[in-house]
Amino acid sequence: MTEVIKINETPIFPENLLSHLRTYQMLPQLLRELVIDHAIAQIECSPEEIETAKRQYLTQNRLTDPKRIQGWLNHNRLNQEEFEKIAVRSYKLKKFQQETWGAKIESYFLQRKRDLDQVVYSLLRTKDNNTATELYFRLQNNEASFEALAQTYSEGPEAQTRGIVGPVPVTTPHEKIAKMLVSSEVGQLWPPVRVGEWSIIVRLEKLISAQLDDATRQKLLNELFSKWLEEQIQKITKIEPLNSETSEVA
Repeated sequence: MTEVIKINETPIFPENLLSHLRTYQMLPQLLRELVIDHAIAQIECSPEEIETAKRQYLTQNRLTDPKRIQGWLNHNRLNQEEFEKIAVRSYKLKKFQQETWGAKIESYFLQRKRDLDQVVYSLLRTKDNNTATELYFRLQNNEASFEALAQTYSEGPEAQTRGIVGPVPVTTPHEKIAKMLVSSEVGQLWPPVRVGEWSIIVRLEKLISAQLDDATRQKLLNELFSKWLEEQIQKITKIEPLNSETSEVA
């Protein structure tokens, strides 16, 4: 049975959908999903895996009781069979990622580890160079705590956290700050450095070394998959007029 969308009893015909997708900027997402379908088409799931897929999908989306599940189905206008297809598709995608890049994750992790490491650091910034220099010497001589000076003198949002920033990926701060942090020992206090309009003082409080746990492994799989997916979208998708010969062959 062919279905048609109606808005206030006005039908949206299939031949107009492409135009709507372009107008609403949804076409890239559709192409992405179609390429994924093409990639996972040959992946099989056992009955046990199908049940696992459904349980995982419900858990990930916090659908913990029948009433909530039914509300989610109604909101998305899905039936049970369609829900199962969505859950299994998500499971197949993870299998595809693992089968394609799983063996490369450890080496990729080593390449990316520096970017995945996190830091906690103290930051004090002021637009006045002289003030920054004075505060630095007070810190160096233990005349005041970093927390107290940051809360009183820092002119950025870190004043609200007594100068503490993080934990954040080491690549998150300004490039100049990041270079200081990755070359620091814990507790090392840096003299004022000019970053844009600011004179900043930085001290590394903690370095959190990235570990290849399940969450990091999935993050890296997603990264590799996303790079591959963008290449595939450019490589194998096209939009062209449907002529009469194509229609007859189809």
